[in-house]
Amino acid sequence: MNEWLRKVLGQIGNFWTKWSLIQKLVFFGICTAMIVGMIALFTVSSSPTMVSVIDAPIRDEAVLDRIVMRINEEGIRTQVTPTGVVQVPDQKTAQRMRAILIREDLIPQGVDPWQIFDRERWTITDFERKVNLRRAITQMVREHIKALDEVDDASVTIVMPETRLLRSEQNPVTASVTIIPKPGSEITRNRKQIEGIQKILKFAVEGLRDENIVITDNAGNVLNDFAGLEDFERLGQIERQNKIIASLENKYRAIILESLQKIYTADRVRDLNIKIEMDMSKKSVSSEEFLPTMLKQRTPGLPYDDSQMVPSITRSKATSQTNWEGSGFNPEGPAGVEGQTPPVMKDMQNLFGKVTQETLQINEEISSRKTEEIKSPSIDRLTVSVNIDGVWKWKYNEKNEPIQLPDGSIDRDYIPLSADELRAAQLLIQNGIGFNAARGDAVTVQNIRIDRTKQFQDEDAAYFRQKQSQTMILLFLSGLVFLLIAFVLFRLISRERERRRRLAEEERSRREQALREQALMNAEEEGVDVSISVEERTRMELQEAVANMAREHPEDVAQLIRTWLLEE
Repeated sequence: MNEWLRKVLGQIGNFWTKWSLIQKLVFFGICTAMIVGMIALFTVSSSPTMVSVIDAPIRDEAVLDRIVMRINEEGIRTQVTPTGVVQVPDQKTAQRMRAILIREDLIPQGVDPWQIFDRERWTITDFERKVNLRRAITQMVREHIKALDEVDDASVTIVMPETRLLRSEQNPVTASVTIIPKPGSEITRNRKQIEGIQKILKFAVEGLRDENIVITDNAGNVLNDFAGLEDFERLGQIERQNKIIASLENKYRAIILESLQKIYTADRVRDLNIKIEMDMSKKSVSSEEFLPTMLKQRTPGLPYDDSQMVPSITRSKATSQTNWEGSGFNPEGPAGVEGQTPPVMKDMQNLFGKVTQETLQINEEISSRKTEEIKSPSIDRLTVSVNIDGVWKWKYNEKNEPIQLPDGSIDRDYIPLSADELRAAQLLIQNGIGFNAARGDAVTVQNIRIDRTKQFQDEDAAYFRQKQSQTMILLFLSGLVFLLIAFVLFRLISRERERRRRLAEEERSRREQALREQALMNAEEEGVDVSISVEERTRMELQEAVANMAREHPEDVAQLIRTWLLEE
């Protein structure tokens, strides 16, 4: 046994010596972690089991103190964890304390009040079922409201009172909603959207009525008080109508400006005013028209209209005739009774005569059409006024130069638009906007001069700068040409003087060479020993070498001469 132990210790020592420093540190770290974990496990297992009253940690010290004091008033031992969770000894005590905290409104803000019911139990009470139902309905309504495009967030509270035996004692179901609109949203002023939120609540909660629903924004303003929203709706409707009119005016303005600026350029057509008066009311109109009857349609292809129409068609005709001959007799009834014959007719009784009467009755059928329509908003009156500037042209003298005024500016002529051009522009605008004289439309086209003082000053300054630049360039070019001519003349004169100097030197050298040669020839003839200086001998050797090179390499010598000539 001792040998085995020594053998094992020897192997461990070998391994330990083979390990590096990092491996040894990792080994010590693992051992330390295991020891700390075992100590923590024994400590936790030995401590008594506690149940949390509220699972969420409580950060507010004042709220935490109130909760602990209320639990202590019930004579229950409490424990607060380092994270702020309040614990009691058992589950039954925790349930009782939750009910007390809810009843006395001691649940901290920011803690879900329904969270206390998120626990798994073997059984569930009717109270918990009602709470879960209310919680599910509240969460679902909140999700529906948050799904709206105009809503950023929403908070929903629904109160479902306990059922009473008598209806008179029954408290109504109430609901309150607080919405946070998205930036730029108009839901707070849109009645239809607020009514939609009310309908979501009414369909989701049984027995909920409009008077028991309160919808507010994040500033506390009541949004479903529709009696107070009438003024806002009227103002909103007026604002929308003004936007429609403004967009229509911008549309017409763009059409007119585009057509005129293409003809007269944008610089001449600057001012355009347009005013549209619209009737935004909704009207229902009923009308009946009597139309002629078409007997024959127009023949296709004919250059004229050969259709036949009549005002009416005879549907029936009746003729009656009455002939009477003899005396007229009008019985007056029984004897002794006053008759019914008027005094005027009594004078005509018992007269002889002859009566012939004919009656013609015709029933005519007339075509008619009844129309019932709802008129949408229409334009009541449209007015347009536009100003088109004329053309400014410079005046030139006989030399085709702009004429300058005494103040140094350039003289100009103004050419206004003719009456025909103004009428043509007016007709163009009228056809472009659908001009209707019956509704009082008016189109005014004027030719008023636009103040162009600043523009003319800039043009004059630019012209004079250009003129000055041209003068400077001309002077510079003239000086440059003069310098070039002077340089060319200087080079020509220099070359001519150099040429003459070279010719004079060559001529002098030739005469001196001729004199020397003549002297040598005379000395040789006389047999006199003539001594030649070193310089003369060197010069003669060079001449001989040059002559030999010219005979041996004529091309190189010719190239050298050409180079000298080019340099000269």
